[in-house]
Amino acid sequence: MAILAFCSNSQRTERTASAAKDGRQKLAHGRRDIPQLVDITASTGIHFQHLASPDKKYIVESMSGGVALIDYDRDGWPDIYMTNAPDVDMQLAGKKARSALFHNDHNGAFTDVTDKAGIGYPCWANGASVGDFNNDGWPDLAVTCFGGVVLYRNNGNGTFTDTTRAAGLGGDTLWAMGAAFGDYDGDGFEDLFVSHYAALDLHNLPAFGSMVNCQYYMIKVQCGPAGLEGSPDNLFHNNGNETFTEVSKQAGVDDPQKLLGLTAVWTDLENDGKPDLFVANDGAQNYLYKNNGGGRFTESGYQAGVALDENGKALANMGVALGDYLHTGRFSIVLTHFSDQYMELFRNDGELSFTDVSNVANIARATTHYVGWGDAFYDVDNDGWLDLIAVNGHVYPQVDQAKVGIYFREASLLFLNQRDGTFRDVSGQAGEALKVPRSGRGLAIGDLFNDGRQEVVVENLEGEPVILRPDGGAGNHWIGFELLGSTGDKLALNARVKVVAGFAQSDEVRSSGSYLSQNDLRLHFGLGDRRLADKVEISWPSGRTETLASMEADHSYCVKEGSGIVPCASVRPNAAPSPDKTGLQPR
Repeated sequence: MAILAFCSNSQRTERTASAAKDGRQKLAHGRRDIPQLVDITASTGIHFQHLASPDKKYIVESMSGGVALIDYDRDGWPDIYMTNAPDVDMQLAGKKARSALFHNDHNGAFTDVTDKAGIGYPCWANGASVGDFNNDGWPDLAVTCFGGVVLYRNNGNGTFTDTTRAAGLGGDTLWAMGAAFGDYDGDGFEDLFVSHYAALDLHNLPAFGSMVNCQYYMIKVQCGPAGLEGSPDNLFHNNGNETFTEVSKQAGVDDPQKLLGLTAVWTDLENDGKPDLFVANDGAQNYLYKNNGGGRFTESGYQAGVALDENGKALANMGVALGDYLHTGRFSIVLTHFSDQYMELFRNDGELSFTDVSNVANIARATTHYVGWGDAFYDVDNDGWLDLIAVNGHVYPQVDQAKVGIYFREASLLFLNQRDGTFRDVSGQAGEALKVPRSGRGLAIGDLFNDGRQEVVVENLEGEPVILRPDGGAGNHWIGFELLGSTGDKLALNARVKVVAGFAQSDEVRSSGSYLSQNDLRLHFGLGDRRLADKVEISWPSGRTETLASMEADHSYCVKEGSGIVPCASVRPNAAPSPDKTGLQPR
């Protein structure tokens, strides 16, 4: 499979250093405006309440809350799906919690279409991810559950069908958390990986505060994750006929140690055209499965330097963000963690080697008092340098009684990329909405209103969700891409795009990420003060590469494999024609 032709290591170093120097010079000559993240939830008309017991006496009541951006009706406007879960007493009484799908009405508002879509009651729902498992061009939805995974096939008419058993996924009855679609063997069909958490029985749960590991600062709390037995993971190979076969053991990704798996992501970390698999494990080493080709993987977390922190300690790994924050053409990894730990940044040094640079990048100290969940590399000001955002919230409501400076509801965090490998904590300068204490869980990034500013959609374990919109700032330019595969995978998962506009940026279409969530599958690049992308290189999963030149900024383009830029209306059944330019996203 062909990949993007990145420059040599020495050339990369020189270009990155030059870009960083240019960025520092600009900062030195004037104040860098910080956009304000404004809470616009009320104006969207979205009303959703994640159910939760007030006491959280069991760990299963603290882990749900994934959010997925999915353009389910293919009209070019991202819609929003939020998962829900009951408490233990509700579940034992046979009561259900309603997840919700909100349709984007193209006018800043959303309409609840859950009942028509038929995806309100999948299960005790934890997270959600988007794929197209039958290659019909309509995005499907996988929901992870306490009790397995539910696969919803998109019928193309605003409704979904639960095809879990027909697809061969009904045998998974474990506590599923992370789910990620990706074509690991290059046959053109998306496979599905599912990570599993603890092996628990709702009828025999460890009693609240009953053991030594059920206490926190001498206060009784829910039991776990320490002391809980985990469950193995599953890899389901797509047979190309709307069914899957479980192949995790022969592929080498079955997790015989039975660690507590959370978010999982397929991503090409080696730039060799084969998607590798990263799995965040709670309270244990992370897995990085190197794709050897031929349907086989080698677990390389320790050798790559991403299994443990810089002190050789296993952390409570939860949310996963990937991004080329240094303009090297390589994706680094950010992980959120428990309190008294820190948000961890693994810099990708190439050749499947990473370095924990959390302290030198200035994000460790600011995150030690928080329990982090959803996270993302997020260019909040469209300057072409990826910033970092994370939402937080403790698992123990009882922690407020400890009086140790750690609280159940916590503020969110935003770090601005300083263009030299470090970040600056601007959480207190980016608007009042970030300062509001919440019980954050899932987080997803996407341009909800097709205007070049990416919103942040957050689901909270308690209370209403939050949609944050950047306001103000420098008014920088941007460019966006929706990729449409023609050979095999129609969603072009793990296709890579390199945009050159003064300096080079790279990104990848991915299923899953953050904490059990799904970002917009369209790729977005900030361009700073540049009004033109000089060159755009696309590497498709099929191995084909394409190059586009001199692309006007402030537009989102539809690019079809082998055809270049195409009218968005020609590839979207429900898209309105674009009146001004071929291939532009309706605005």
